[in-house]
Amino acid sequence: MRSFAEHAPAAPRNDWQTLRSLIPYLWEHKPRVMLALVCLMLAKVATVTMPWFLKHIVDHLSAEDVALTLPLTLLLGYGAMRLATSGFGELRDAIFARVTQSSIRRVALQVFRHLHRLSLRFHLERQTGGVSRDIERGSRGISFLLNFMVFNILPTLFEIGLVTLILLINYDVWFALITLASVSVYIAFSLLVTEWRMRFRRTMNELDSKANTRAIDSLLNYETVKYFGNEAYEARRYDQNMEHWQEAAIKNQTSLSLLNFGQGFIVAGGMTALLILAADGVVKGEMTIGDLVLINAYLLQLFMPLNFLGFVYREIKHSLADMEKMFNLLRNNPDVQDKADARPLQISRGEVRFEHVDFGYNPNRQILHDVSFDIPPGKKVAVVGHSGAGKSTLSRILFRFYEIDAGRILIDGQDIRDVTQQSLRAAIGIVPQDTVLFNDSIKYNIQYGRPDAGDAEIIQAAKTAHIHEFIESLPEGYDTTVGERGLKLSGGEKQRIAIARTVLKDPHILVFDEATSALDSKSEQAILKELKAVAQDHTTLVIAHRLSTVIDADQILVMEQGRIVERGSHRQLLDRDEIYAHMWALQQQEQQQTQSEFSPPE
Repeated sequence: MRSFAEHAPAAPRNDWQTLRSLIPYLWEHKPRVMLALVCLMLAKVATVTMPWFLKHIVDHLSAEDVALTLPLTLLLGYGAMRLATSGFGELRDAIFARVTQSSIRRVALQVFRHLHRLSLRFHLERQTGGVSRDIERGSRGISFLLNFMVFNILPTLFEIGLVTLILLINYDVWFALITLASVSVYIAFSLLVTEWRMRFRRTMNELDSKANTRAIDSLLNYETVKYFGNEAYEARRYDQNMEHWQEAAIKNQTSLSLLNFGQGFIVAGGMTALLILAADGVVKGEMTIGDLVLINAYLLQLFMPLNFLGFVYREIKHSLADMEKMFNLLRNNPDVQDKADARPLQISRGEVRFEHVDFGYNPNRQILHDVSFDIPPGKKVAVVGHSGAGKSTLSRILFRFYEIDAGRILIDGQDIRDVTQQSLRAAIGIVPQDTVLFNDSIKYNIQYGRPDAGDAEIIQAAKTAHIHEFIESLPEGYDTTVGERGLKLSGGEKQRIAIARTVLKDPHILVFDEATSALDSKSEQAILKELKAVAQDHTTLVIAHRLSTVIDADQILVMEQGRIVERGSHRQLLDRDEIYAHMWALQQQEQQQTQSEFSPPE
């Protein structure tokens, strides 16, 4: 029984799990991280030292002999500390830049590779626009998280502790108590309100991904939208999502205003209480003007990053929410995985054998029933039948996009479940019915069959597919861009590029899944002639609807409702006068009617 892990809903990801998952990427640059932390601590020590210099400057200038001396050393010290704060901060950012960007790159690459490892089942059900937006937001979230978590949250807490300790040692205990109380209330309020606000952010993310998915899906199907004149309908569908997003965004912003006001109220209350206490100490002669300036400087120095701490915490929570979906992609497990002891496929003759194969895309809908056949080395076997008979499914399970439910598929006696997927797919080339091209040049799309192929080999493959002359007639030749999914080319042109790509790959086993379905009769016959020559030294599986394209096959299999109901050569099946013979007669009749309809009148 196949695993359906890819369809299981992902449990909410714990924030600490997300943070821990980033540690390995940071630790790859351990020396840089440690050096950046040293710079961070030196910058904070310099920051905390500045008010001390300021206090002594004020006290010195308040003395009676102010006109006789200038506190040059103290002024230079203050300037040096301010310069050190800025210098160490910038040095820290410069050192840590490579760590941040490398981590983003590594995580994005890991997600990209993982998406390619996931099974076809996942990709048939995915929403491309939503997935791309999740990755984009997640990458931005990593950048923010690494910079602000390491360089704002931790140093701000360090600075709060250092300032509180200085106040406790040098002044009345109430200064430290009021400071700690203000900080504690501020942090508690920020945590509670931010947690409450996160539901609005998650709703915004969901609706944003959904709107982006609909927009991309609509643009990819541009021609269909135009065919049916449904531009206004598509706009309404898109706007409905954006309307819900707007409501969530408004709630998000109003709740942010509430949070900011509450934080400002706490900060103002704490600063006012401390200044009243300090001013009272000056009036009583227990403190100097310099002490008042020092406490005021510490308060500003403390509450400015504390205010920023609230912003950073909010943004970190937002970043974690943004990263949540991206990391959930990594939690999807592929249906099809290599065994621990899987070995590369060894091709000697290229024989393919299906033995009593059962398969269904889900447990309630079985597609193939006890399918058995052989494709001898160098021979061509064709599979024909009506739509929905299970023909194309054979190619998908041969490529091992899905695991079969029962039976075996062997290549040169090796069960394809015992070999690596990479080596299996390297040995098979396919020309699918629905050809999709990359939005790049014609040369790139042909060369994709074998990226290290030279220009001469690419041109020869194009000639084999009877498309070289067409390409040469284009203004930009092989550098012509084919457009999104190849929309700038006709169906026949795309099909011939797909054939050239497979010819260039030169695999041991060839699969043609309705490979000439988009071609006109003249081009079809020309390509069939070339494909026949190409297939002479290859084991070939041809999946076809038009019987005229497979009459030269060594064996023809007729499928109905997932079962092989007839098998034999073209002549043998005609002589049997059953299902195949009926299909042949019907197609010949349709062809004659088509020719008579388009023949000029006598």
